[in-house]
Amino acid sequence: MVVCVPVKTDGSIDPRWGRADRVAVAQVSAQGIVTWQEFDVGWSTLHDAGGEGAHHARVARFLLEHEVEAVVADHMGPGMLHMLEQMGLPIHLGAVGDAREAVVAAIAGVLG
Repeated sequence: MVVCVPVKTDGSIDPRWGRADRVAVAQVSAQGIVTWQEFDVGWSTLHDAGGEGAHHARVARFLLEHEVEAVVADHMGPGMLHMLEQMGLPIHLGAVGDAREAVVAAIAGVLG
């Protein structure tokens, strides 16, 4: 399963999903994380460029380009939540602490 999570440079969860500066895309199996790649997305500065619809489209494009199948985050606004639900992506909220550990914990029940 391919999972996207907002991360800080120290490896912890960035509490800001839609305004994250960096995200990780992880390939996760029942045994744990197989690959982990981080991207500087700059969504904090891009958030207000072009309005909410343009920003949601930017996030959606990133997720589609990276074939993301689920999102793990601390929280997100209702508009972003709705957009991800419309994309059919499972969303695991309430993630805090180490990003890798949060991804494994969130997906463990899904992958068995």
